[in-house]
Amino acid sequence: MQLTVWTYEGPPHIGAMRVATAMRDLHYVLHAPQGDTYADLLFTMIERRSQRPPVTYTTFQARDLGADTAEIFKRAAAEAYARFRPQAMIVGASCTAELIQDDPGGLARALDLPIPVVPLELPAYQKKENWGASETFYRLVRALSGPAPAPGAPRPGAGGRRPLCNILGPTALGFRHRDDVAEITGLLGRLGVDVNVTAPLGASPADLGRLGEADFNVVLYPEIARAAAQHLQKTFGQPMVETVPIGVGATRRFVAEVAALAGVDPGPVLEGAPSRLPWYARSVDSTYLTGKRVFIFGDATHALSAARIAATELGFRVVGLGTYTREFAREVRAEAALHGIEALITDDYLDVEAAIQAVQPELVLGTQMERHVAKRLGLPCAVISAPVHVQDFPARTSPQMGFEGANVLFDTWVHPLMMGLEEHLLGMFREDREFSDAAPSHLGGKPRAEAERSPAAAEPEPVTTVTLAPGQIVAWAAEAEKELRKIPFFVRGKARANTERYARERALPLITVETLYDAKAHFGR
Repeated sequence: MQLTVWTYEGPPHIGAMRVATAMRDLHYVLHAPQGDTYADLLFTMIERRSQRPPVTYTTFQARDLGADTAEIFKRAAAEAYARFRPQAMIVGASCTAELIQDDPGGLARALDLPIPVVPLELPAYQKKENWGASETFYRLVRALSGPAPAPGAPRPGAGGRRPLCNILGPTALGFRHRDDVAEITGLLGRLGVDVNVTAPLGASPADLGRLGEADFNVVLYPEIARAAAQHLQKTFGQPMVETVPIGVGATRRFVAEVAALAGVDPGPVLEGAPSRLPWYARSVDSTYLTGKRVFIFGDATHALSAARIAATELGFRVVGLGTYTREFAREVRAEAALHGIEALITDDYLDVEAAIQAVQPELVLGTQMERHVAKRLGLPCAVISAPVHVQDFPARTSPQMGFEGANVLFDTWVHPLMMGLEEHLLGMFREDREFSDAAPSHLGGKPRAEAERSPAAAEPEPVTTVTLAPGQIVAWAAEAEKELRKIPFFVRGKARANTERYARERALPLITVETLYDAKAHFGR
């Protein structure tokens, strides 16, 4: 276990909470000490849910360790059932309570509650949040979806109805899961396919009992739903659609795959595809942005999709690709190889920051951690994956999937580049009298004339110090830093790195304007 300021994933019991919070009439009894009960903040403050997650904590304290903590758990479970009357219950332990080895599953069975109780074995010191969500959903589906039908038995209600599918994978605290479900449900409806159950998001334990009635399953988020879908395929003979419909190309493949399973014509939906991304990507402004170098990091679903969209639909060049989802490392490495790069598989944000600095991309697509890193490095950035913060749970509908999701992606990814270009052009012409009062509209800064009148404007700019390697430090003179800012934003990072490398190789303690131009001439040969 590693202590860190930021983390991409919490322990696996947080994944279990994401499933429980997404569902209705399901309650989670968590054996946890005082201090492990912080997860409420994730849902009520970050996702802005209107109710607390359906979790009861035992909340034992240090003084209880000398007594019977098992009795504390049994009392909490009995009280939770009496108070909430759920259709089903899941029980487990947090990472700290796991060390006590009280066996919540066995203790819950001893209570003989009149509802299904699903025990969770979530090894907190070997696995993490997404695995915990996947395992929890799998255990619930396995326990509640019912037994396998008799060989040759017809599917319930199969005659005289439209094709029926389940949508699997969306959870609480997922990146745009609510909006993705709305978009894909509408897309399936236009194809002539009805949705039987969407789970975990919005489903009840009783709904999980109806999963076997569908003709096939749609797996929107493989990290969460692949294991459950494989169980349903084995038990009920339901095929699954694993194409994740993010981007125009993937959405078209998704439509074709669903149509083949449902026996419907995809033509009307494909011909009437409403996405404007292909046209925008061919427009003048976007052509000017073609070839920009992009670094991508996030969960496997969104990182893989982003790499394909960036390279094949927007004309970007992928110079970095990685994920913190180690269970999908093979798929990410295979995709990275197609772009001629080596995948970054890590859960340490400092490794990701170092990789971004090394390749000096012109755009970063990542999580909220990469947003902070890019801001510090002065790079445009768009968030494409959890973990995210409150601003990435918008009140408006903003899907990532489907044809409308492709429109959202174009706006989200390209606008930071275009606004950065605006800032650079304003900076280039700032000495022109016509533009003397101009400031980038998206930065909210003071006009130049007003800034020059303020006392702070007369103060000299501080020297920037940059650590290049252990024991080696190079400083930038204020005038050199000012000159560097005249370089276009999309090559400024590379110019900085080359100049620092030039200074380090020549043991120059201070980078001046002359050093900057000497380095430019050296690397321009």
